[in-house]
Amino acid sequence: MKSFNELKKSFKDAKLLNTALTHRSWVNEHKNQNRSNERLEFLGDAILEYVVSDLIYVQFPEKEEGFLTALRARIVNTESLSEASEKFALGKFLLLSKGEEDTGGRSNHSLLADTLEAVIGAVYLDQGLVSCKNFIKEKIIPNLEEISKEPLKDPKSLFQEYVQAKGLSTPKYQVIKEVGPDHDKTFTLDVTVDGNTMGTGTGKSKSEAAQNAAKDALEKNL
Repeated sequence: MKSFNELKKSFKDAKLLNTALTHRSWVNEHKNQNRSNERLEFLGDAILEYVVSDLIYVQFPEKEEGFLTALRARIVNTESLSEASEKFALGKFLLLSKGEEDTGGRSNHSLLADTLEAVIGAVYLDQGLVSCKNFIKEKIIPNLEEISKEPLKDPKSLFQEYVQAKGLSTPKYQVIKEVGPDHDKTFTLDVTVDGNTMGTGTGKSKSEAAQNAAKDALEKNL
């Protein structure tokens, strides 16, 4: 828990970090005790995009806009942010309702990513932009150079290019199953091309499931 303890000690106003860790479900069960992290998430999302844009603009002076956009998207997507959130073990310290916790909220990728954005917003308000930029650079994307060498296009884009190169029609994504309560659904999607099922994927959102379906299709057809 060293990373979280370091994060906690860095705050001048501990209430800001506490708010960043407060999910709206907990607020619904504990009226007038705290506000949710949604406003901080809104702020942190904007700051993260700005800081990442600035960092990659400076680090890759010869790269064109398309590369920079794809790299930024690769860094700030739900999967990447949830992985960074797990390094701090943020899930363990979240304030959640019993229902949210019972349905796996502490390991929910989308929820963890949102929480990290809220923490970024809290760091900005507590310590200013320079400290926030250092936090993002050192704790969230310390391996920027390595990330830049990975495939930057998402599976859906890559699969779209694959079928176009084959002269096939545009892939179609269709939900075939939904499991769980409204606040914690798991979706399963098929991707079809010219009526043929090419891949299947599951995720906590339709978008995540579609990406996994495209990934499955690529693995089966390449």
